[in-house]
Amino acid sequence: MKMKMKPVVNQLRPYEPGKPIEDVKAEYGLDKVIKLASNENPYGSSQAVQKRLTEASTPQLYPDGHASVLRRAVANHLQVEEGQLLFGAGSDEVILLLCRAMLTEDTNTVMATPTFSQYKHNALIEGAEIIEVPLKDGFHDLPAMAEAIDEKTRIVWVCNPNNPSGTYNNADDFSAFMERVPSDVLVVSDEAYAEYVEADDYPDTLSLLKSYDNLFILRTFSKMYGLAGLRIGYGVGVKDFVSKVEPLRPPFNTTTLAQTAAITALETQTFVADCHRNNLHEKKKLESFFRDQDCYCYPSETNFILVDVGVSGDDVFQALIRRGIIVRSGEALGFPHCIRISIGTENENEQLMTAFAEWNAHGKMKV
Repeated sequence: MKMKMKPVVNQLRPYEPGKPIEDVKAEYGLDKVIKLASNENPYGSSQAVQKRLTEASTPQLYPDGHASVLRRAVANHLQVEEGQLLFGAGSDEVILLLCRAMLTEDTNTVMATPTFSQYKHNALIEGAEIIEVPLKDGFHDLPAMAEAIDEKTRIVWVCNPNNPSGTYNNADDFSAFMERVPSDVLVVSDEAYAEYVEADDYPDTLSLLKSYDNLFILRTFSKMYGLAGLRIGYGVGVKDFVSKVEPLRPPFNTTTLAQTAAITALETQTFVADCHRNNLHEKKKLESFFRDQDCYCYPSETNFILVDVGVSGDDVFQALIRRGIIVRSGEALGFPHCIRISIGTENENEQLMTAFAEWNAHGKMKV
């Protein structure tokens, strides 16, 4: 190929999602497969959302590029101003826009490791230096991250709760961190799993926006609200900052169906409460099971758990997938002796536990 691309393009690898269900069925000759790999809501979306989607059909028309109705709904839900919101095709696109707006070859960005891969991926494309600070016992080492900031730092990423560990940093630690970050360095608090948090001392970052102009919050409809397939998320920051990033956004980046579903999803908070309760119940059950199996579970405030299985995560992944259960190997996530398991329904989790217990007892899993 003769076309000349950025040198960094040759170093990039596509994002690797969980293995598709149909591929697993075909490869292993299975009739039924359970997917517990991508942190999706196993209860889907609310019935109101599903009904609304069947009624909404205007594919010939461009969507509302400003997401006006959704913007009002989210602003009202969060009690922020409409001008504080930036919408994207998933919070992934908002991450891309932030990197495009702020990072160059002369700058750097600070993040934990391991954490969500798209911070590093998009920063590399912009040519920025990546400064990675190892997690401390699975948690963001916020003091060390603050220490890593220098005059070239433009963005610091705090995934809270963190993916893939599921851990969180509390309000006191986050506030102390914000006090140490220079006012010209953006702190991105990625809160994709905020609706699953049960901890009383989780940071109220929305209230902190009044004190810190350099704070930006990421949220998504992909997880708790069950709209992962429609790709819609958003960021919240101070109006002046958002107004500067807004022109970078593609003109019709969120679809009509996605906006419609998100508006309806916000109206169904009973569904959210039910999912939160079910997730907590099943999470405790799984944590107890893995303790009995002599495996360590990282403390999770999300809809997934990271389990140290004591051997290669790839080996356990392969053993489970042969029985029709897709999890995520920690090998590709920076935790080589772990597997990451999305918390499923009661029935799905029972099948997972049965399969894992057989593997753990016999050292191999029969097909």
